[in-house]
Amino acid sequence: MAVFMYSPADFLFTCVGLPLLLLDVGLDVWAAVNFYQEGAYASLAVLLLLLVGSSVLVQVFSWFWYSYENFKMQTKVEKWLSGRLKLLKLLHVLQMGIYVRHAGVLEISVRSLSSRHTDSEGVAVYLSHDLSMLRIIETFSESAPQVVLMLTIILQEGRLDLVTVLKAVGSVAAVAFCVTTYHRCMRSFLPDKERQRLGSSVVYFLWNLLLLSSRLLALALFASVLPCFIFTHFVCSWLVFFFCAWRSGTDFMESAGGEWTYRATVALIWYFDWFNVVEGNTRNRTLLYHGCVLLDVSVLCGVWCWKMATDPPRFAIPPLYAGVTAAGVVALYVLGLLLKVAYYKCFHPNLRREELRGGSSERLQGDEIDGPMRLQAHCDVTDRSMSSQPAACNKRMKKLAENFYS
Repeated sequence: MAVFMYSPADFLFTCVGLPLLLLDVGLDVWAAVNFYQEGAYASLAVLLLLLVGSSVLVQVFSWFWYSYENFKMQTKVEKWLSGRLKLLKLLHVLQMGIYVRHAGVLEISVRSLSSRHTDSEGVAVYLSHDLSMLRIIETFSESAPQVVLMLTIILQEGRLDLVTVLKAVGSVAAVAFCVTTYHRCMRSFLPDKERQRLGSSVVYFLWNLLLLSSRLLALALFASVLPCFIFTHFVCSWLVFFFCAWRSGTDFMESAGGEWTYRATVALIWYFDWFNVVEGNTRNRTLLYHGCVLLDVSVLCGVWCWKMATDPPRFAIPPLYAGVTAAGVVALYVLGLLLKVAYYKCFHPNLRREELRGGSSERLQGDEIDGPMRLQAHCDVTDRSMSSQPAACNKRMKKLAENFYS
């Protein structure tokens, strides 16, 4: 039977996730207070824009997903709010909806790990999938831009203070943790015979870390010499990526407004890293994306070198060192691409959608499943009211798994 198992490792990731989120919030407040005390009002404004914008975006997706499920709650924490929709809406308006999800996942995770009950495990995996996607959105709308901001400040001022360094390191750690948990969520859809080992997650983490580091460094270098033009660069790039997301015909959300919000979010993610949003052979799209981003990284580093040679800022770097730095950033991206090729050659299984765990046409190795349990084992149930059992497969994340492993 296609049951989604909730392992002790998954429980560990769940337990670590909430403290890291609270730590990140504390560092955000610390950084904002530090900017205010130093009179760095421009940096403070950018930081607040990132924090508020990212929080609102995450709350919007959380509310959409609750509404798609007709506000049917699976945990005791959430069930307490099931008859209090106004309170649930107020929590989302107050930017606290994500904490309700975290508390619910932590509760069901403890229950599933202690009882090893199949239904509890299915719900734990289901809710963890949603939380993983929300973390991806938060990471690329808040943490990644914050890394650029902190690196830009370091480059402009030429000094390392404790708050800036801690915030930059914390944001990078959040990005790395998010990438790892997302990969683990995708792995849960694989059949047992195609299980990926820990080494695949390590390689996946490394090539994402290299590509992201190169991209973020290139943006920070450019922003340190032309701070106003970085916003122009982002807007123009985002519009191109938004057009591509629209033309890709994404089908992730269950409402028109939600789908357009998702496409806008995908365009934001693409500004920093590749994210597969449609099923099928995506090799050509991936090659085109990485080719364009590599060219963009090279141009950004080239502009930085040119400014260092012709009109250096307060913290100037000799042209030779600047050229070596720029070449190193580009080489870092190339190295990340080579590791990505190695991952797809050695670790990444290419499966059809019916081969994924929970697929509608999957033959469950001779097991006969009838009644509500069949609904529990399959993702593509069209009528939610047909089953009173908790869904063991997250349809939204299964779409992403079909894209990820196609």
